[in-house]
Amino acid sequence: MSTITPTETPLQQGDTTCVSIEDGRTTIGVLLSRQSRWPLIAPAPTESEIDTILDVGLRAPDNGRLRPWRFVVVRDDARAKLGEVLVDVACSREPELARTVHESRGQRAFAAPLLIALGANVTLHPVVPEIEQLLSVGAAAMNMLNAVHALGYGGYWTSGPDCYEPELLDALGFDDNHRLLGILYIGTPKDPPRTARRPARKDHAREWNSA
Repeated sequence: MSTITPTETPLQQGDTTCVSIEDGRTTIGVLLSRQSRWPLIAPAPTESEIDTILDVGLRAPDNGRLRPWRFVVVRDDARAKLGEVLVDVACSREPELARTVHESRGQRAFAAPLLIALGANVTLHPVVPEIEQLLSVGAAAMNMLNAVHALGYGGYWTSGPDCYEPELLDALGFDDNHRLLGILYIGTPKDPPRTARRPARKDHAREWNSA
């Protein structure tokens, strides 16, 4: 993946001026139409599209400018290795069961052509607690899912007990200061979008009045 060179300015990386009303309305339409998609097949986003997805993730709110985001891209043959690690993790968690019982867990690494592990580098900070740093990575994940959708692909976010296993974090190159918030699965949706039942706004938002 390409990296930003020292000669590039923030403006070259992406203008931060306000978008036009027309562009803004288009963006809102994209956001409102997003939903988790599976199953996912090839093709995956291109190299430049992956760069864009990651850059959009790096636009997440970041209290204290701690930059906690640590993303690990897994694709192609690396998925087979990740699959082996997932089986190893399951065997370590339930050693009383035969390895053959856990073999199917390795297929999770092939559920999409592109995976992005969501790591958080947690810094001990006097003002910014760990939860806010984790929220920043969560916001980055949502940004990336929106970018995936805007580029015409599908994605979904998984977590689960594997994310808390030191063996998996170590395999992905994370140390004791890191947390794993899950994995984004990204690819081309195999099926048309389903009719999604959307939550009612009144059930989740209210206006506060101190009177």
